[in-house]
Amino acid sequence: MTQPDLDIRSVTIDDAGELLTLRRAAFVTEAQQYGDPHIPPLTQTLEELQEDLQRDGVITLGGWYGHRLVGSIRMLIEGPKATLGRFAVAPDLQGQGFGTQLLMAILPHLPEGIEEVWVFTGRDSVHNLALYAKHGYEHQHDQTAGDLTYAYLRKILGDGGAE
Repeated sequence: MTQPDLDIRSVTIDDAGELLTLRRAAFVTEAQQYGDPHIPPLTQTLEELQEDLQRDGVITLGGWYGHRLVGSIRMLIEGPKATLGRFAVAPDLQGQGFGTQLLMAILPHLPEGIEEVWVFTGRDSVHNLALYAKHGYEHQHDQTAGDLTYAYLRKILGDGGAE
């Protein structure tokens, strides 16, 4: 069975409440895995999220399945580099291809001149690491912050690694 396509577009301030709910639902599993209920996607307030959605250099895409926001991904643009974060898919729909559709949708939304895309995830997040590796992201280094260790992966765009 083929996964239906998502309607992928920029998340607006009007979508902030739904996005906050989606992220909290999606990141609970990760917080449980690492024994840390205070990870940023779970502690961000609605006001902080609204500010982030309006921030220069931030692009947040959402994936709608019908009228429901089922996934999102945030990109921070810094010069020739984009950093992915807050990548979330509704828990009841994980593993069905929605995350892959969102990940593949970022390239057309990146401004010209982006040479590399970075992403970080928990070092023990096996499914996340496998998804990124499948799409050309290569592990660069690990970094510890508090009790968590993050794996940082990079994908070179253009002739060096575009999909």
